[in-house]
Amino acid sequence: MDHQNQIAAKANKWLQPSVYYSLTLAILAFGIDRAHKAFQVSAECIAVGAAPCVEIFSSFIPFSMTNWRGGEVVRVTDFFDYVLVWNTGISYGMLEGLPVWGLGVIMLGAIIALAVWWVRADAMLIRLGLALCVGGALSNALDRLLYGAVADFFHFHWGSTSFYIFNIADVAITVGVILLLADLIGLGRPRKATS
Repeated sequence: MDHQNQIAAKANKWLQPSVYYSLTLAILAFGIDRAHKAFQVSAECIAVGAAPCVEIFSSFIPFSMTNWRGGEVVRVTDFFDYVLVWNTGISYGMLEGLPVWGLGVIMLGAIIALAVWWVRADAMLIRLGLALCVGGALSNALDRLLYGAVADFFHFHWGSTSFYIFNIADVAITVGVILLLADLIGLGRPRKATS
């Protein structure tokens, strides 16, 4: 009978709402970023193992809002531009000199570690945060495979000082990390009764 209880407990773990909500969130983070990039980036830039659009360094105002190859800039406000920039590094361009396969190995290791953490987690906030991180990281990893670099679009700056250029997957990862930090400080957990 004890063995049946263990099996039932394991099955119940996968029937929790946190599993369904977090998987839905991961799929949405991945899907919305992929849809945005499919709409924005030219199909000519897709070349597994090559990077036909990455070496474009010019900056220009595009004729249309689709089929971009890199270098397009649409000024939205004094501090925000909508652009297409290829990030050959990881976050903030770190590890830029590493070959694509090296970055792929690092990203695969990170995604596997996050997925293992997600499987072992029970708390809703942790699962949601990890799901956003995994969905965003998978989309950026797919960029590396398809384009040879990650496509970034949203550029915040002040004058000539550039703060950050990012994409929807990066937003998902950032929100995921915020949720993990919120759990770390105790938000979302039931309060312990004081006696």
